[in-house]
Amino acid sequence: MTPIQRWGATAGILVLAIAATFVLDPYRNYLLAMTAAYVCATSGLSLLVGRTGQLSLGHAAFMAAGAYAFALTSNALAEADAPGPVHLLVPFLAAVVVASVVGLIVGVAGARLHGPYLAGLTLALVIALPAIASTFGGLFGGDAGLYVSVERRPDWLSTVIATEQWQAWVGLIVAAIVFGALAQLVRSPSAIRMQAVRDDESAARLSGIDPVRVRVGMFGISAAAAGLGGGVLAYVTQAVSPGAYSLTFSLFLLVAVVIGGVGTLAGAVWGAIVIVLVPEITTAITEALPLPAELSQRLDGNLAIVVFGVILVVVMLAAPQGIHGAVAALTGRLRRRRPRTAPPAPTT
Repeated sequence: MTPIQRWGATAGILVLAIAATFVLDPYRNYLLAMTAAYVCATSGLSLLVGRTGQLSLGHAAFMAAGAYAFALTSNALAEADAPGPVHLLVPFLAAVVVASVVGLIVGVAGARLHGPYLAGLTLALVIALPAIASTFGGLFGGDAGLYVSVERRPDWLSTVIATEQWQAWVGLIVAAIVFGALAQLVRSPSAIRMQAVRDDESAARLSGIDPVRVRVGMFGISAAAAGLGGGVLAYVTQAVSPGAYSLTFSLFLLVAVVIGGVGTLAGAVWGAIVIVLVPEITTAITEALPLPAELSQRLDGNLAIVVFGVILVVVMLAAPQGIHGAVAALTGRLRRRRPRTAPPAPTT
């Protein structure tokens, strides 16, 4: 496919997703917006891990950087009574810039690190996030975080769609931009350089490829995508706090990427869906079972973690390439089993 065709396919999927919001109830539109935010983060993380071999355990910190940048910019524009389009678009731009700068700094610091050393560096970011928020409490609101004053849906749409549907539209559009841009990256010569650095750094260097530049660049791109995801979360929830971007959430992102299929954008979408659906399913199960209130409260958050672990083990045993790999393999088998039509008989 040409770049124009890839963008056209992305736009077509976006139109279908927006059309689906008209048949979903407000809560499911809210979940769709959350899924779009997670798609931004998991897609960048999937390429970072799968294409360059860099393990990031603190990707939630990049989402937090984008979320706080979005919140501070949006609140400042609200106080300045900025026009609607400016109030909506500029905070997302700030989220991209701040998150990518943070990602580039981390990428430069960890460009020569591998394996657990790089993982430890990124892990330190997400662990230090609450301390940073507390130290600069006047700016970041401390442990309580910040309330985000966002630009709501246009007045001419207020009688047509609900707030949750508008939030889903915003999230889907941002996710489509991230997905489309990364799809172009995957099909560009840069993808070949990334894989060369991942497979054999010495051979890549002999071929004229600078491994440091490749790693730092991909870290910045991945962080920018995560920052946009954080911006969408800030827009949808209208709040930002360090507790929302914890170590557990950061590990969820990595597990979701592995479950969906490392190194693939479609796998990132599957992983984002898993992040949203598993807590919803576990909550529904605990509410449906006749359990004591104390036990139900304990299971409310912990059961989702257990289910994530079980899904990870099952997927790795049954489909090492993740959900996307399993779906692709099944589709290939069905195509091979499809009976071929006999060629027409020759005419005499």
